[in-house]
Amino acid sequence: AATEPELLDDQEAKREAETFKEQGNAYYAKKDYNEAYNYYTKAIDMCPKNASYYGNRAATLMMLGRFREALGDAQQSVRLDDSFVRGHLREGKCHLSLGNAMAACRSFQRALELDHKNAQAQQEFKNANAVMEYEKIAETDFEKRDFRKVVFCMDRALEFAPACHRFKILKAECLAMLGRYPEAQSVASDILRMDSTNADALYVRGLCLYYEDCIEKAVQFFVQALRMAPDHEKACIACRNAKALKAKKEDGNKAFKEGNYKLAYELYTEALGIDPNNIKTNAKLYCNRGTVNSKLRKLDDAIEDCTNAVKLDDTYIKAYLRRAQCYMDTEQYEEAVRDYEKVYQTEKTKEHKQLLKNAQLELKKSKRKDYYKILGVDKNASEDEIKKAYRKRALMHHPDRHSGASAEVQKEEEKKFKEVGEAFTILSDPKKKTRYDRGQDLDEEGMNMGDFDPNNIFKAFFGGPGGFSFEASGPGNFFFQFG
Repeated sequence: AATEPELLDDQEAKREAETFKEQGNAYYAKKDYNEAYNYYTKAIDMCPKNASYYGNRAATLMMLGRFREALGDAQQSVRLDDSFVRGHLREGKCHLSLGNAMAACRSFQRALELDHKNAQAQQEFKNANAVMEYEKIAETDFEKRDFRKVVFCMDRALEFAPACHRFKILKAECLAMLGRYPEAQSVASDILRMDSTNADALYVRGLCLYYEDCIEKAVQFFVQALRMAPDHEKACIACRNAKALKAKKEDGNKAFKEGNYKLAYELYTEALGIDPNNIKTNAKLYCNRGTVNSKLRKLDDAIEDCTNAVKLDDTYIKAYLRRAQCYMDTEQYEEAVRDYEKVYQTEKTKEHKQLLKNAQLELKKSKRKDYYKILGVDKNASEDEIKKAYRKRALMHHPDRHSGASAEVQKEEEKKFKEVGEAFTILSDPKKKTRYDRGQDLDEEGMNMGDFDPNNIFKAFFGGPGGFSFEASGPGNFFFQFG
């Protein structure tokens, strides 16, 4: 009799708990999971040892994406009733969603022991094994630096484990290594919104900034990650590399500004050895070293450095411009035009347009006969120097001088004699010379070089008939006689 009121109270509590559960079920059916959660909680408060109430609240929390809390409820439900199949299924599903595939397998196995024909348990068990396989492949591929494959594996694993921060971080790190920084930052930022102290996410956020050559900001994130996890090895290495790279690059820039090109070259070279994975910074270092080499007149080395820079970053305009100038300086005009075209397609500025036009003009000029080279004079040669050069070359290649040579040699010398006459005709005429130097077409001046007679120039220069002759003084020897 003394305990009867308590029993009545207990029965009343059970009835009230059932009412709360039914109300929770109604809200769950309407997908109002927050209200469903509230009513399941009331049911648990009234009757804390009912496994199904914890199971229902776990299902609601799963729908709200709160898998860690849901796991606690699911585990409590099977502690209260180990034969509760749906409890084991929910526990396994939570483990799997959080990325613990091995624990998920154990839960699904227990569900299958209780109900070996349970189709959901069979499928979820396969899913958990698939996730473990993706993890295994990703681990191997990460060691091989096959980051694309790791991203693929993590995407597949995340289909079954959408709340696994570990998988997301691995994916984000690989995206950063692949240069897909906005995607990597997005993943890391999503995690930091949920957990601002997540050291792995802070590390990845810093890694993106580091690889985008925002080294100072990157260091701040690495330091923050190390505050959260002092033994975070990757953050420690990245922080050390970032600081060393920043220091070497700044020292190299200082040496360059001071005109100490040899020291600048050494410092940039040392900086390039710090971290081969930092593509953007290394591209800048190669371009900087290329600039140093151009100052040292090591133009082939400068071209090679700039080529390495654009291999790392094919959008790096400064490297294309530097290489194009080196090509111009080494008279590789086709290559220069190609680089300036790339630059102008990217940035259509007046300056870039003019650089392209200049290169195209030099290319056009390079494909014509080089009259300065034919006469053997500098482009700034005076009128007297041009005349002296013509006299020397005309006498050297005059056909009469080679009358005893083979037909092949005679033909070659005749060709050279004609070219010397052409060169003198152009370079001795100020108007024609100006047009030639500008790369303008000489045909516009009415000069048809196909009808050109070099003998007329020679006669005009040395005098009329009888004024000049070649006479042999022995086999292969000639002397010049003037009238």
